[in-house]
Amino acid sequence: MKTETKCLHSGYVPGNGEPRQLPVYQSTTWKYASSDDMGKLFDLEASGYFYTRLQNPTNDAVAAKIAALEGGVAGMLTSSGQAANFFALFNICETGSHIVASSAIYGGTYNLLGVTMKKMGIDVTFVDQDLPEEELAKEFRPNTRAVFGELITNPTVSVLDIEKFARLAHSHGVPLIVDNTFATPVNCRPIEWGADIVTHSTTKYMDGHAIGVGGAIVDSGNFDWMAHADKFPGLTTPDDSYHGIVYAERFGKAAYITKATAQLMRDLGSIQSPQNAFYLQNGLESLAVRMNRHCENALKIAEFLKSQDKVAWIRYPELEGDKYYDLAQKYLPNGSCGVMAFAVKGGRDKAIRFMDSLRLMTIATHVADARTCLLHPASHTHRQLSEEQLREAGIAPDLIRLSVGLENADDLIEDLKQALDKI
Repeated sequence: MKTETKCLHSGYVPGNGEPRQLPVYQSTTWKYASSDDMGKLFDLEASGYFYTRLQNPTNDAVAAKIAALEGGVAGMLTSSGQAANFFALFNICETGSHIVASSAIYGGTYNLLGVTMKKMGIDVTFVDQDLPEEELAKEFRPNTRAVFGELITNPTVSVLDIEKFARLAHSHGVPLIVDNTFATPVNCRPIEWGADIVTHSTTKYMDGHAIGVGGAIVDSGNFDWMAHADKFPGLTTPDDSYHGIVYAERFGKAAYITKATAQLMRDLGSIQSPQNAFYLQNGLESLAVRMNRHCENALKIAEFLKSQDKVAWIRYPELEGDKYYDLAQKYLPNGSCGVMAFAVKGGRDKAIRFMDSLRLMTIATHVADARTCLLHPASHTHRQLSEEQLREAGIAPDLIRLSVGLENADDLIEDLKQALDKI
């Protein structure tokens, strides 16, 4: 099936006389006829449901749809995109591990890796993702366990060279994890370019309407954990909490997601609610149609802003002449996303006056949904970062992140015109 069809039909296939729409299994628990039947579930000897913190039929159907869209073998939902990125890394890292990550990632994820996970004894080296391979290779260590980056970075709208980072990761025997939130599998499937694991904040385009917070992880099934058994003991040695199961041996290509569910979700409990999964399912059905409109609108807005004298600069990878135009043509030939970064002349004060003058576009923490919104990252989403960290992440103090929605593009341009006139 093509992507548009998968958005509608993957994950849940009703049987004869069953609901055409995915049901919401709003239940914490399931009934079993015997103690032995339930015991097999707890020992991972049988598949089924017993407690929603680990698995739920609604969630599993939606996760299967996202896995199908990304071309992976298995997926899982989490309570947020932050939880997805944490689980994706913590599933293969432990005290003493090291991560190589792009410095251009979202501020909350930067903080997760650079502060919270460091407190857990997991070190990280943030790198300039545009450096040549030979320079990046110097940052790997014997204890490196993963490489992490965002395909389209938030908020700098840079494009990750997936193949370059996949080569680097694999040459050092570790997986590449790519956050594909902004592009979505409609515009790029990182697994096809060498990524091993893909994450999402489903709160964004996948939900599409700012209704429910959520995250997702998809495993390609391509990374050979046993070939690098010494690096990943959690997957390749017995798990005493499950009677000595070795995930990579027992579950094969499903080992990574099985461990993340059986261990991390069991112990940390960052489950997405079945109701939010249901909202996500509805958003996914129109994802392909919406992404086309987001990209169409965004390109018109980017071209307009580029033509304005009061605009200092603009970054949007679909604009000819953009630093990442060539990478976008390679990885995102059908469109990137609806998000762009720009600045107005006159610095921070002018930026605030411009934003406060908008009538249709709203100042909001959110990004990547049906309505156009914008914010000033240095003052809002990234205010927890120091000036040095902001510079390292490539975030200028005057940067405005604009998320173009599904409105009529002419209406959005008129709003931008009148706000620019105010400065």
